[in-house]
This record gives sequence, C-alpha cells and structure tokens, in this order.
Amino acid sequence: MRRLDPKLAEWLQGVNAQLAKMKAAGFEATPISARESLANLTRTFVGPGPEMAVCETLVYGGAYAVPVRIYQPRNAEPGPAIIYCHGGGHMAGSVSVYDPICRRLAEACGRTLVSVEYRLAPENPYPAGLNDLISVVRGLGAVLDRKNIEHDNRWILMGDSGGGALCAAACRLLQHRRHDIAAQVLIYPGLDYTMLQPSIEENGSGYLLEKEKILWYFDNYFQGSENPRLASPLHGEFTDNLPPSLVITAEFCALRDEGYAYLKKLQGVGIATESLHFDDMIHAFLNLEKLVPEACAKLYRHVGEYVRGI
Repeated sequence: MRRLDPKLAEWLQGVNAQLAKMKAAGFEATPISARESLANLTRTFVGPGPEMAVCETLVYGGAYAVPVRIYQPRNAEPGPAIIYCHGGGHMAGSVSVYDPICRRLAEACGRTLVSVEYRLAPENPYPAGLNDLISVVRGLGAVLDRKNIEHDNRWILMGDSGGGALCAAACRLLQHRRHDIAAQVLIYPGLDYTMLQPSIEENGSGYLLEKEKILWYFDNYFQGSENPRLASPLHGEFTDNLPPSLVITAEFCALRDEGYAYLKKLQGVGIATESLHFDDMIHAFLNLEKLVPEACAKLYRHVGEYVRGI
C-alpha cells in the first residue's frame, strides 16, 4: 500500500488548501509567479550549503555565451566533472536558487561541479536551453583550462526535473557524435513531453507538481511547430553510445513512470543503469530538505557513491 511521508502529507494539506483559495480568487500563473514560487520554496526549506571555492564565468562556442557557476569542494578528487542543470519546468529556477543544492552535490560527489544558467521559457523557448547545455558540454574544457581548474575533459550530466530532461535530451543528440559524457544522473526527470505515462494521472493532482501545471510549462516551452513526442528523450533513438545512467524516482511524482520507462529502454540497448526509488516522496523533495532531511541525505549519499565510482 502506498504511503506518503507524514510530514509531506501534512504540509501538502496546507499547500493544496491555499492553492484552492487562489484559484477560486482567479489567480493566473505567470513566469514571474513560477520563478518566485520555486525560489521561495527552496529558500524556506533548504539551508546554506557547505563552504567551498566558487567562481563564475561564461562558456562561449554557441549562439549564446552561457553563464556558469563553478564549485570546487575541498575534498575534490580526480575524475569527470559534473555539469548540473537545475529544475523548474524549463521556466523557473536559476543558478542562485540552486546554489545550496549544488554545494551539497559537489561535496557529496567530491568533484568539480558546474551549474548552468541556461535560458528559460517563455522568453527563450525550445531549444534554447538545450542548445546552451550542449554549448557547455563542448566548451567547458577550455573554460576550466583558462581558470586553471584540473579536469580530465569528461563530464557527468546531472539534473533534476526539467534539468534532467535537458541532460537526457543532450545525451540523445550527442550519441552519434564524439562526446565526453561519462555518465548521467537524472533526478525525478521529465522525459516524455506527450504526458501519456500513467503516473501523470495517478499523481497529477495534490502532490505539488500538478498535471495542469506541467501542461502549462510545456505550452510555454514549445511555441513553434515542434512535435512533443519527437522532442521527448523517452521516445528518441536509443543506442549503445548513450552513457551509463542513474535515474532517481519518487512514488508520488507525476513523472515517476517516465523514469521507469527510460531505464527499461536504456537496459534494452545494453547501457549500464542504476535506479534509486523513494517510495514515500513527491516531486522536488530536494527543495524541501527541512521537511524530509533523511530522504535528501540518502539521495546525496547515493549520488556521491555513484559518481565516485565513475
């Protein structure tokens, strides 16, 4: 029998009551409200991350100079650096909002971590953010050389939610070209823009990430004649040139089944996979750390162990 974490259940009761009041009063979601909501949520429930060396720069090479923030933990070890894409439905989130999460990940993994300030919809619809990530994959080595930061010119793509979608999409596009992606880590990722997986219906109401809001995100992300199915990492080509992958899912997440299906397709072409499932969590629980510290600690620990093995 499914059982939501009691602290999350209590918190969601209040959140859902407040959302009902806002809808009844005629509230209209905007990019501003989406960005402020994620920023406020994270600021409330995630404390400052560990101290470490941090610098910011631009990665050139594409049509847009991509801002990045580079984290160097004191316990850094040799091996592939992490390129991190924050969540937010392709519309919200930022390097600043995700600073405490990226600090925790960098320390847990013992690797240099590069957080990407990719462009957001609706101002910059698909494929702007995806192009930014690919630019970083291709141009990061030169940037780290310029900063005298040691690296082996290999990268681990890591992201949560919409950021996980960008990572998987980049791996799909680069699989037939020379690339230096050693692995990917996808944290409750969005992988199917068709919204046809069963968990969209099962968990699409009452668990923070609502089906209605997902559709709104996608309407703002795809503004041309794009075919959502063709843009979905889940429905793309799978070859044995895709990287080893860790996929993290949550039982009460609307995107849960996309992660399951993606793992199955990777395994079908012989890719080494690892899965971590949280049977009492919701989407975006990393941004709710003060409510569920044990689950967050488990995720950081598992990701760290996985990365150190690459």
